[in-house]
Amino acid sequence: MTAADTLFAAARAERAAGPPRSVLAGLIGSGIQASRTPAMHEREGAAHGMPYIYKLIDLDVLGLTADALPELLTAARRFGFAGLNITHPCKQSVIPLLDDLSPDARALGAVNAVVFRDGRTVGHNTDWSGFAESFRRSLSDAARHWVVQFGAGGAGAAVAHALLTSGVGELSIVDTDRGRAERLAQDLCGRFGAGYAVARADPGQAVREADGIVNTTPLGMAKYPGMPVARELLRPDLWVADIVYFPLETELLRTARALGCRTMGGGGMAVFQAAAAFRLFSGLEPDPERMMRHFESM
Repeated sequence: MTAADTLFAAARAERAAGPPRSVLAGLIGSGIQASRTPAMHEREGAAHGMPYIYKLIDLDVLGLTADALPELLTAARRFGFAGLNITHPCKQSVIPLLDDLSPDARALGAVNAVVFRDGRTVGHNTDWSGFAESFRRSLSDAARHWVVQFGAGGAGAAVAHALLTSGVGELSIVDTDRGRAERLAQDLCGRFGAGYAVARADPGQAVREADGIVNTTPLGMAKYPGMPVARELLRPDLWVADIVYFPLETELLRTARALGCRTMGGGGMAVFQAAAAFRLFSGLEPDPERMMRHFESM
């Protein structure tokens, strides 16, 4: 047995005995240096009296692509990680590498949290519930007969599920990859019923008919500046949501607020999905309100 195997066996035995005395977790993604997730996890761990280390595994910094996922997962397992969060561009490509999926992750075809336990890797999706809770708190009374979502990737699949669960009547999906948008719409109709989701090629017409729009693409991040929709399509009676949270005020949100739109930033989703991941990794019950206060203080 190698030294790495010994470390892994000890960490596994500790977790099997109950909530761990310490936690090692991390985030794999591209361009994630501004992420607030490490601080949220570590501060919540400290509030529970638990040593909690959360590492950023930034593909850009390491000069890697998603092709390195098998190597990174193996390394994390061997060195005793309790779990890993997964973000762009790996939420779907990680799935074939895992031993099992939670029902939510299987239905959505996207993983944002991987738990290492008993020698197995299990993928979960806490994005959809994180967005749903943020939407409930921020836009619960907003009209939602017709909503346009930009993006049909891993985050888009989770947000679309959350929107339809939250009572959206019809969801139009716009993506630069039309085939991906059509596949997501088909999956959603299979779960929610015919006509609940449709892929749209003309974002202009879709937005003109909409009550609200949601950005689930990386556009707006520091690494990917810009907006998924033309400014002239925005109007004051639209509500606008963005899941990007670094920066908290994306160009889309800033433009929408200037026009008088109701808006929802990505901070709430970031906090509530992090709380659920903390529960998965540590076995302890987080305090989402405390995590939100910490997030807002950063």
